[in-house]
Amino acid sequence: MARRIDHLVLCVDDLDGAAAFYEKLGFQVGARNRHPWGTLNRLVQFRTSFLELITVGADGDQIVPHAPGRFSFGAFVRDYQHVRQGLAMLVLDSRDAAADAETFRNAGIGDFQPFSFGRKARRPDGTQTEVGFTLAFATNPAAPQAGFFTCQQHFPENFWNPAFQSHDNGAVNIAGVVLSAPEPADQHAFLTAFTGAAPQAGEGDLWRLDEGWIAVERQDGGAAHLRGFSIAVPDPSRVAERLAKEGIAASADGSDIVVSAADAFGAQIRFTPA
Repeated sequence: MARRIDHLVLCVDDLDGAAAFYEKLGFQVGARNRHPWGTLNRLVQFRTSFLELITVGADGDQIVPHAPGRFSFGAFVRDYQHVRQGLAMLVLDSRDAAADAETFRNAGIGDFQPFSFGRKARRPDGTQTEVGFTLAFATNPAAPQAGFFTCQQHFPENFWNPAFQSHDNGAVNIAGVVLSAPEPADQHAFLTAFTGAAPQAGEGDLWRLDEGWIAVERQDGGAAHLRGFSIAVPDPSRVAERLAKEGIAASADGSDIVVSAADAFGAQIRFTPA
């Protein structure tokens, strides 16, 4: 069974500056959170998915390195941020991260122990609660600049909240993700094993998930990387009007409205009809 998109990890140098930009785009951006190892994030939550704006904090020296059998989330974020900003990691949902880790091991796309952690979170009324996660990592040698894992929620009732899912631009969910690669065929084996889905006949380099999709687009040279994502909204034209008022450059591509990676902290953002 195909997994669904759980969230996207977006590395930025200026966390609050990126949050302010996303607010101008019409998103509700959550408060600052801190991971135990020193990365900081702010979230944009949708119906069944979310965006994670993330940066390395002043105490990032607590980040543990990668090791045999251990994928370090913090180290990947830190190393990615040293090189660029943008869409660093694609995360799918998980009901059993330990089982996913075993599946990835058997498929030859990851030999890592699941990683569990918790942190404090705040409810819409400001009261504190606890959230917890277990992650199962996979690696794609054909796209070493991109990170991949599944995420199991241990207290989903403390995380998902309709009050966080109301956005001025009407955003409903992450619709899809684009991976750019010099040779799309090189991505097929990994993405099929990672997602639990396969491209349908006639759809080429498109993986349809339980919710959303992953598309691989050909690029001229350079390393394969996660280029950007699409957000489902009721009316992209209304988003275009908002962006114009905010002075944010955007272009039309059919019925979609597109903000370039250069104008959006390294990740292309596409608003598409829900």
